[in-house]
Amino acid sequence: MSKEHQVVERARRAFQTGKSKPLEFRLNQLKSLHRFINERRKDIADAVKKDLNKSGNSTELFETLSLEGEINVAVERLTEWAAPRPVEKSLVTIADEVYIRPEPLGVVLIIGAWNYPWVVTLQPLVGAIAAGNAAVVKPSEVSSHSAKLMEELLPLYLHEELYPVVCGGVSETQELLRQRFDHVFYTGNSTVGRLVMEAAARHLTPVTLELGGKSPCYIDKNVDLTVACRRITWGKFVNCGQTCIAPDYILCEPSIQNRLVEEIRKCITEFYTDDPKNFEDYGRIINQRHFQRLMSLLEGSTVAIGGDSDESQCYIAPTVLKDVTGDSKVMQEEIFGPILPIITISGVDEAIQFINDREKPLALYVFSQDNKLIRRVVAETSSGALVANDCLVHFTINALPFGGVGKSGMGQYHGQHSFDQLSHLRACLIKKLNMEAANAMRYPPHTDKKLGWARIFLLKQVNLGRLRRMAMLAMFTALGAFIVQRFLRRG
Repeated sequence: MSKEHQVVERARRAFQTGKSKPLEFRLNQLKSLHRFINERRKDIADAVKKDLNKSGNSTELFETLSLEGEINVAVERLTEWAAPRPVEKSLVTIADEVYIRPEPLGVVLIIGAWNYPWVVTLQPLVGAIAAGNAAVVKPSEVSSHSAKLMEELLPLYLHEELYPVVCGGVSETQELLRQRFDHVFYTGNSTVGRLVMEAAARHLTPVTLELGGKSPCYIDKNVDLTVACRRITWGKFVNCGQTCIAPDYILCEPSIQNRLVEEIRKCITEFYTDDPKNFEDYGRIINQRHFQRLMSLLEGSTVAIGGDSDESQCYIAPTVLKDVTGDSKVMQEEIFGPILPIITISGVDEAIQFINDREKPLALYVFSQDNKLIRRVVAETSSGALVANDCLVHFTINALPFGGVGKSGMGQYHGQHSFDQLSHLRACLIKKLNMEAANAMRYPPHTDKKLGWARIFLLKQVNLGRLRRMAMLAMFTALGAFIVQRFLRRG
């Protein structure tokens, strides 16, 4: 029996005791996770600094603050999320109890990613705990310092058998995927996503795949370019471009390409100084393999800004490419680095066509002051999310589901969406044994008369809410009439 198999079996046995199901236990574990983040904030920042050269403030802004917010929402709303949810009644169920009961799925596998090694690994864990599951956490081995710290410290705060951390590389992940889980939550690239889905299919295990893709950014020529470029520059180059929802490329008309380049140049200098390499808030590529992949994407393109690199430090300067075409090498895969291509198109018609000719992206950005144009892009494209006049910020909004569509992923999370994604929403119908005469229509023999009654009960649309309101109105009307009549008699 492998180590991974033993871990999963211990988690399943712990889940089967029912320990993770009471709301009080879930809340305590969520609060312990919050305490972990607060008490180990410096340790987390130091690990991320070693992995990605992020500053402590950047780690707090983009990792731990989001986690705290997610936990706070779950603690505040858990009682409401976990409560039975009444559903609309019909003539058939008018005398019955009908509701949806959220229940834990069982043992969940969470496979994290290296680019934001804490938030994209522990946010799904928040949902798993809130929903009453056990969860095996597999941090990415690429962000090795964060993975090691998670393995060492998380068991000091959470129930060790219900929420174990398993470290390791490809072989350990493959061994985990051979085990039977009740849900697999994977964040990463589509190549590995296919392997995860294939492994899960052997056990008929549902999956949530948070993948990525080439997220387009269309810029209308009449927009305020100064503001648009500030937001795009921030969204593209934060975390050295290693963000799954970063703008992957810009679509704009030829008349504004040079102005875009100059505005982005100003923003890069403003954000990262004239020397990004020695600026503490500009990170590094995760490793040399990714560095070499990114540098190869520059082949055949015109560098308008940046292009400087240092392989020994895995450093690539904020880089903008102009006059890129759909056939350019940089357009053949998700960039996932600090390289921003600009592709010129004739207008919004061609932009929509360009986007729709490719795989559905995880995010789509449009910058315009024309609400009609924005609504058109919303109506005529498909993506995991659409954001107008900003980048990335939808990830921070707990009320919005975060997830992809098509090749960019399946399933969604954040806030209640995490809870629902990792719960079984069980349909419950509680009937009584009386009123048996009403069931006669379904019993043989199936006569024309019974069929007629069944047609009325099953197909007749009756607005019971409206009927209840009318009944209340009639009751208050009658009561009012009675009071007025008594008053007149006394007078």
